[in-house]
Amino acid sequence: MKHAIILAGGRGVRLRPYTVALPKPLMPIGEYPILEIIIRQLVRYGYSHITMAVNHQADIIKAYFQDGGKWGVRIDYSLENKPLSTMGPLKLIRNLPENFLVMNGDVLSDVNYADFFDEHVNGGRTFSILAHNRHDQVDYGVLRTDASGILTDFQEKPVNTYLVSMGIYAANREILNSIPEDTPFGFDNLMKAFIASGTFVNVVRYDGYWMDIGRPDDYIQASEEFEKMRDVFNIGDSV
Repeated sequence: MKHAIILAGGRGVRLRPYTVALPKPLMPIGEYPILEIIIRQLVRYGYSHITMAVNHQADIIKAYFQDGGKWGVRIDYSLENKPLSTMGPLKLIRNLPENFLVMNGDVLSDVNYADFFDEHVNGGRTFSILAHNRHDQVDYGVLRTDASGILTDFQEKPVNTYLVSMGIYAANREILNSIPEDTPFGFDNLMKAFIASGTFVNVVRYDGYWMDIGRPDDYIQASEEFEKMRDVFNIGDSV
């Protein structure tokens, strides 16, 4: 049985004013909330149990998804009494299986969630991260100078490329030993703890489609591209 944890407790600050009245996981992409798209995909890839870690506007999310029966999946909820960042909520979820998927509730991607998870399990890994190259263009001419202020180089609107986390992870239950109780603890904290302890973390580069809808420009782009590419997202429109 595949179990997925969806982190859906954020306030969506970067996406305001869209998220003033609506939680970010319910922001529409086409005719579906982004979180429904994720659930439909997970069901198609064999996940039978989804736990939503909720906090901000939790009642709205719970009212929409209820027990998951509409999508043929078991959905339950883990409610934070206070914000615990991204990894802290995992400590509240009891009876987690040996391995499970963890992902943000605002990700639009065509990734095969079954293949990624199976690779993690079969490799006996502790923590696996899906990663994507992000290209950011600087909107200005960039000047480089020496220590005395003399111009040494100039680039007009250069493009910087970064390997970034997609907000999609596969984890072994032993990672809970690195997460403190009742304390805000983010992905950054967990990565630093792993590096300090020498824990092996597997980074899987993914060249397919991925968009985090957390910023207005990215949300608008994802909405437009979803309509053009909906066949690649494997959402099972018949549900």
